[in-house]
Amino acid sequence: MAAEILSKEFKRGSAGFCPARLKRISPWLKRYVDEKKLPFAHVAVLRKGQLAYSDFYGARDIEAGSIVVEDGIYRIYSMTKLVTTVAALALYEKGAFQLDDTVDKFVDELKDARVFVSGRKASINSVEAETPMTIRQLMNHTSGLTYGAFDPGPVGQLMRSGKIDFGNLEANLGDTVRRLASIPLCFQPGSQWRYGVSTDVLGYVIEVVTGKTLLQVFDELIFKPLNMNDTFFQVPINKVKKFCSLYTRTTSESLKLLECAESSRFCKPVNMYSGGGGLISSMRDYLVFLEMIRCGGRYDDAQILGRKTVELMLRNHLPGDMASMGQPTFSEMPMEGIGFGLGGAILLDPAKAQILGSEGEFTWGGMASTAFWIDPKEELSVVFMTQLIPSSCYPIRRELRVLVYQALVD
Repeated sequence: MAAEILSKEFKRGSAGFCPARLKRISPWLKRYVDEKKLPFAHVAVLRKGQLAYSDFYGARDIEAGSIVVEDGIYRIYSMTKLVTTVAALALYEKGAFQLDDTVDKFVDELKDARVFVSGRKASINSVEAETPMTIRQLMNHTSGLTYGAFDPGPVGQLMRSGKIDFGNLEANLGDTVRRLASIPLCFQPGSQWRYGVSTDVLGYVIEVVTGKTLLQVFDELIFKPLNMNDTFFQVPINKVKKFCSLYTRTTSESLKLLECAESSRFCKPVNMYSGGGGLISSMRDYLVFLEMIRCGGRYDDAQILGRKTVELMLRNHLPGDMASMGQPTFSEMPMEGIGFGLGGAILLDPAKAQILGSEGEFTWGGMASTAFWIDPKEELSVVFMTQLIPSSCYPIRRELRVLVYQALVD
């Protein structure tokens, strides 16, 4: 379908792509929808600030027969983490903290952090943390924290039994972080990589140092300067008609309705501002946000971050790749040749990662199969939107990379 809204924001141009080869994306995304693997798909590709490709196809709500629209609103889940990290780095630039500051400087309860050794449930054996976790470890997921919902191990079980859930929109962020502090860490801070609630804790640190809610900080530092008017924690009533329903795959149904847009919990009052996964956004808003990062922290007249801060953010902050830090695979992708920066993964070695791309590519995604990447060398910003849980159902992200990079001719 025509990209009228994005064409108003970004100038159209081939930007070094072969248009015929780039159009290979369209039958690919339509096939996923027609085979009932995805409810819809929306892809946009920018190069050198020009809109080289955009297409969307499918249904916003299959049951109602509502087609997806270009300015649709999506649950971006973990793509929220990059927004939280950028907000934290903007505060870092103002002297609010240093990256090697310990988190217990802002969360007193973490001064007595312990690390899991053995046992289960009521018989957990733990030791004192050798070193306290730092702000940087929250940003690169080496803090020792995990996800209760997705970790089948003893620490994850403790989080579930304690109802420590940053996805509970009625809970309080500070209270949840303080209760989290009573749960042992999975490993000594800095020794491994583990995806978890680190960015939610980072969001709380932001609230502590500013004395404001995370929403207020996002609005002030990012959303208003970038005119991100379709990005929020709670869907306004006048925007619900653009909000997309959420689906999942089961053994009996390839697309089972999980959450109707109109009755979604994101349409109800939100008390929990989850910096790890709570935002709703649009294609236009997230593309502008990515372009700001790609352009060294600036978009139009808005300077969100300094150029050197962005350069630091896009460097690998692990001693090696994620596989060497205890994470051989993540979602549907192997982690060899992939490191982690501040807020996203870094492609270190395309050959080792067995994927087309550029060294230094910055990427991540969300639980509902959304994804983005920034390629500083090729001056690319790419966003993929859909609403299917979990994100590991299909190799969408790897396939899209091939389809985009094979079309580059200049």
